[in-house]
Amino acid sequence: MMRPVQLRTLDEATQAPTDGFLADVIEGLSRPAKRLPSKYFYDARGSRLFEAICETPEYYLTRAEIEILGDHAMEMAAAVGPRRIIVEYGSGESIKTRLLLDHLDATAYVPVDVSREPLLAASAAIQTEYPRLKVLPLHADFTRPFNLPVGALGRSLVYFPGSTIGNFDPAEATALLRNIARAPGCEGALVGIDLVKSKRVLEAAYNDSDLVTAAFNLNLLHRINSELGGEFQPGRFSHRAVFNEAAGRIEMYLVSKIDQVVGVGGRSFSFRAREAILTELSHKYTLDGFSDMSSSAGMTLTQAWTDDAARFAVVHLVRRAA
Repeated sequence: MMRPVQLRTLDEATQAPTDGFLADVIEGLSRPAKRLPSKYFYDARGSRLFEAICETPEYYLTRAEIEILGDHAMEMAAAVGPRRIIVEYGSGESIKTRLLLDHLDATAYVPVDVSREPLLAASAAIQTEYPRLKVLPLHADFTRPFNLPVGALGRSLVYFPGSTIGNFDPAEATALLRNIARAPGCEGALVGIDLVKSKRVLEAAYNDSDLVTAAFNLNLLHRINSELGGEFQPGRFSHRAVFNEAAGRIEMYLVSKIDQVVGVGGRSFSFRAREAILTELSHKYTLDGFSDMSSSAGMTLTQAWTDDAARFAVVHLVRRAA
């Protein structure tokens, strides 16, 4: 019999999700160098657009990660060990989650995501495909401390795919890994990381010829308009993504085409022509560099698997004994 999927909201939250969204938008647009958090890309349309990005010829990341899981999921399962609760940071929409669940001896699966509708849709799909698996979706922001559902207490493994950890600056990424290491019952993590490579390849991946990434970036403005009553005219902004070689990261922006004033939440924000809003960072790593960062967070990188072209890696981190 298929288990029903039940959503558990984060009881500790003191604000409704829309309140947090509005506060983050106002705070980000009030900065001298404007920015918007990338976690808000993923409303229902944003999630569909990201799935389309993964199909573009230029965006190698998903194909490389799927290749790794297809070739090495059994080795990962052996490294992780049996009877684990799998806590995925993200909604589990893609084939990557299924490749892992096919091989891991999981007692429960807990996808954690800040976007409610994609979370519920993905969880229902996983429950349908794995009817014996306890699926416990958790509507929460995984960048902040949260409690697992009562039915998911025990030895757990965090699964953090898609190089999402690269969206955080090094201090934030270290803090996130430290939170994982300190979580009750957590024994380790499988983390996807994008590896350093040529500027040409990296910039092409975030500037696809079909302009899907541009639509994904601009959708953030549509979401602000629809959910927060914003007054953005997305056609007055353009997408830009560049590789900052010194910082080792892709930087994605929305660039104002003209001088303009935009209202959001009862506030007005002025933009000069060519002024940019930073919407995403995507750090690229070396294995040694990521190992050092993990170590500073209290975790040890015990094993790494790469695709044949060494473009991407999935690493196994184990919490160090205190």
